[in-house]
Amino acid sequence: MANPMQLRIDLEREEDRRWIGEVPALAGVMAHGQTREEALTAVRALALRVLADRLEHGEAVPEALLNETENGARHLP
Repeated sequence: MANPMQLRIDLEREEDRRWIGEVPALAGVMAHGQTREEALTAVRALALRVLADRLEHGEAVPEALLNETENGARHLP
């Protein structure tokens, strides 16, 4: 079985003490939280929504996020 690719999430604390999470592979996918955990949860959820929306509408998904199995089927991690 292929190892699934993971989304890189960058987390940073802003000057106003909020946390911001960003997924560089998905332009515009950023979310804030009062805590690191809130920001991480919010950005993960947003990334999944964006990916689902793109797939449903036949739009491009970053190639690095798709893996191929031995039989050539493609799947998301």
